[in-house]
Amino acid sequence: MISRRTFVAGAASAALAVPQGRRLPNFVVFLADDLGCHDLGCWGAEDLRTPHIDALADSGARFTNWYAAAPVCAPSRAGLLTGRHPIRAGVPNNGPALRPSEQTIASLLRPAGYATALTGKWHLGDTPETVPNAHGFERFFGFHAGCIDYYSHRYYWGEPRTVNYHDLWRDRGEIFEDGQYTTELFAREAVRFLRERGDRPFFLYAPFNAPHYPMHAPARYIEQFPNLGRERRTYAAMIAALDDAVGQVMGTLRELRLVDDTLVFLTGDNGATREARAGLDQKPATAGNNAPFRGNKFSAFDGGMHVPMIMSWPGVIGGGQVLREMGSHLDLFPTIANAAGIALPTDRTFDGFDALPMAAAQAKSQHDAIFWSSGGQLAVRRGTWKLVKNGKTFDGTPAGDQPLAGDDALFLSNVDDDPNESKNLRHQYPALADELETLAEQWLRRVGRP
Repeated sequence: MISRRTFVAGAASAALAVPQGRRLPNFVVFLADDLGCHDLGCWGAEDLRTPHIDALADSGARFTNWYAAAPVCAPSRAGLLTGRHPIRAGVPNNGPALRPSEQTIASLLRPAGYATALTGKWHLGDTPETVPNAHGFERFFGFHAGCIDYYSHRYYWGEPRTVNYHDLWRDRGEIFEDGQYTTELFAREAVRFLRERGDRPFFLYAPFNAPHYPMHAPARYIEQFPNLGRERRTYAAMIAALDDAVGQVMGTLRELRLVDDTLVFLTGDNGATREARAGLDQKPATAGNNAPFRGNKFSAFDGGMHVPMIMSWPGVIGGGQVLREMGSHLDLFPTIANAAGIALPTDRTFDGFDALPMAAAQAKSQHDAIFWSSGGQLAVRRGTWKLVKNGKTFDGTPAGDQPLAGDDALFLSNVDDDPNESKNLRHQYPALADELETLAEQWLRRVGRP
């Protein structure tokens, strides 16, 4: 049964899809890696410079209550690309490949005549049936693993289980560009795709590895931040290079007169990390800023998965908007499908909703609640309320890797009043805590435990 709310939202979406007089829309998704939610100029960072991303935000809508599908890389990407909870899509954590049977945004659009490309980090499989070219991407330039050295393009983090190896590919063939900075390589390839795709509409997925470790940046970027400490300085330089890459892609769209026909998203996969391998002197990393949110990458508290989201589509989405409606990476698949005029497949369950009406017509969010399960943690947000069960902060200390104990094992917050999730209200509102815990457990049984 379709509710009136769903019907009205669907009607609004249909009216917004492929506006009259416009060509079939193009789509660009920029994804940053391990980016602190407030580490952009347009999100209040004063010691960083992101003029191109800030300009993109000015041209469209900036969502301040947007969530990744998971607080860690691979599940987050699986949710974004499939519109399905990572558990449902078979990627509950880092490690499993995206199943060949899963449909991505690329595999949805390509049969409809779209040129599709991925430039950057995949992290969802490296076998012939799970690489990007097997999941709808006509063109791929990037790497399969969770991270690589920015200059040698080798994966060094699997030993002793896996010997380090080179990991840079063009489609299904290994390619060597030793000494070239990956952020610049991925921007180059994104621009190349835009110029070579012909007259076809396109989907460009640009998941940059910046500012994920290893902490590498060209000297000319590091020199832009002489007054920052070493860790923050390198992190700022990596984001500045990322910002220039976004600027190159957007500049190419303007040059090709495609901006007005292109729906652009910019977001992050999860929060900043405190992993020691991203820090100095074998100490926890300090560069990324998730404040005021509690927790970090891997955490079910908001610092792990409350991410920036920018949506821009001139003529459809009004500029300069700041929206508080709740959204999720799960929404990108249905948003893009509806904007392209393609019906959602009926052979599987989708967990997101079309988000375009929120940005284009100030519609309300269709999410009654958003759920997460990660590393033994379970969380739900409904309205202003957030419940975290067995939450971990992953703050770089041994205690941060362990679930909160005692009363705090079930942690209830009003995230509007307390975005830091610092005050546990479970005993003040016991019925609400029980209700949300039951709701989350029912959801977990429904989507399938990992």
